[in-house]
Amino acid sequence: MRGCEPCTAVPVLARPPGFALACPLGHNNWNFREGAHVVTNMAEPLVEFRDLHVSYGRVQALIGVSGSFPPGPTGLLGPNGAGKTTLLKTLLGFLQPEAGALQAFGLDPATQALEVRRRIGYMPEIDCHIAGMSAAAFVAFAGELSGLPRDEAVSRAHEVLYYVGLGEARYRALDTYSTGMKQRVKLAQALVHDPDLLLLDEPTNGLDPAGREEMLTLIADLATRRHMSLVLCSHLLPDVERVCERVIVFNQGRVAASGRIADLTGTRRAVVDVRVKGDAAAFLTDLRDEGCEWHEGEDGLRVFLPAGHGPELIFRTARSAGVQVRHLRPGVETLEDVFLRALGHEPLHPTRPHVA
Repeated sequence: MRGCEPCTAVPVLARPPGFALACPLGHNNWNFREGAHVVTNMAEPLVEFRDLHVSYGRVQALIGVSGSFPPGPTGLLGPNGAGKTTLLKTLLGFLQPEAGALQAFGLDPATQALEVRRRIGYMPEIDCHIAGMSAAAFVAFAGELSGLPRDEAVSRAHEVLYYVGLGEARYRALDTYSTGMKQRVKLAQALVHDPDLLLLDEPTNGLDPAGREEMLTLIADLATRRHMSLVLCSHLLPDVERVCERVIVFNQGRVAASGRIADLTGTRRAVVDVRVKGDAAAFLTDLRDEGCEWHEGEDGLRVFLPAGHGPELIFRTARSAGVQVRHLRPGVETLEDVFLRALGHEPLHPTRPHVA
């Protein structure tokens, strides 16, 4: 990120020893407030929901959803319209569930919404800026809304703006900001009061590759070095894999899969990406007879091998079918494969096989 003043130019709040950590991008030290992020039992989930039903009129957005957000980073993964944002809004008390149970920090968001919101930092997907306000004023205002005294809200607004790389631009009107800068302001306002849980709804939305990398570096720093609990809501698989240890996959208002990413992907089948030249139909028929499945991938065919087999099966089958293997790259089943399976997109036999 560009345009940052030296770290020594930033005021530092009084804090307990050991709470200061440098920004991963080389910007200001941002410090936790005293008493913030105190988790009494690391085994206790921060949020639990059970058999949750939420509707918009006649449209069912969440249908019997159950799960939890333990301390640490959790990913909410699914296509647009799957119910991810609806769950976040219900957690914040903006939507009322029709059935089921939802608790956050032992509180009921339906009846104790303000208490819940004071302990949560929310970065919405859509822009939430107030026209004509500077970033410093906007983030300080967000801090006051979350319960900080005005002097502390102003001081911390400057700190978090330096943390996200907007130190020199903090007095500029938000209307003049680029898309990337607006995303970082949204992150700053979610952080200003040191929440117990951070909700990030599509935080890399609209960012170019460099901006996306910087945003993910900040989020990873929050999760790993600052030990903040967060929920990363995204339809981008690499973003979730980069930051999160656990994932909940949503599809059409239901939980399609959940668990630790390592557990979901670590014991899955061997996979190869392959391109062939010749009679691909005969090759694929022989693969099917060998117990393989496949679908069209970004780099040709993505073939899922049966247990106990490796790439040698591909070469043997190609030789038998009289085709030439032009490209082969071994791998393992990824979160994307798990995601597609959870959405019901099992490996299939394509009608137009890819040839080199």
